[in-house]
Amino acid sequence: MPATPGARAGTLLRQNRGMPRSNRPRRSVPGKGGGPAGNAAGKKGNGEVPELDLERARAGIARREIAPDGEWMVRTMTARNAEKTYICPGCSMPVPPRVAHLVVWKDDHLFGAAAGLAERRHWHTNCWVSRSYRYR
Repeated sequence: MPATPGARAGTLLRQNRGMPRSNRPRRSVPGKGGGPAGNAAGKKGNGEVPELDLERARAGIARREIAPDGEWMVRTMTARNAEKTYICPGCSMPVPPRVAHLVVWKDDHLFGAAAGLAERRHWHTNCWVSRSYRYR
């Protein structure tokens, strides 16, 4: 007597210890690119995806701010990444290590973007937000 589809599914579930077949980990086949033996495409062979560090992802992106004193690129420096002491141009006080702050540079620099980036400064966040435009 031929097996019915329901009976066959029950047999597969018993063989797979109650786990549906599609959720079983795949075996690596040499030359197929699925595991360490077939890793020709440069992929990780273990199938694990590294966890995304959102704080690091947000900190690496500079945003453009347009103000009466020009166009500025502003990047957030997280407390974890702040390793040196800087002098804030807004208050002339030190920005100590392990304190979150902003890295700011002129985007419309007279000598180009590279010169603006070379003259970047580290500001306290509050100093940057409350800066005065009168003397610039």
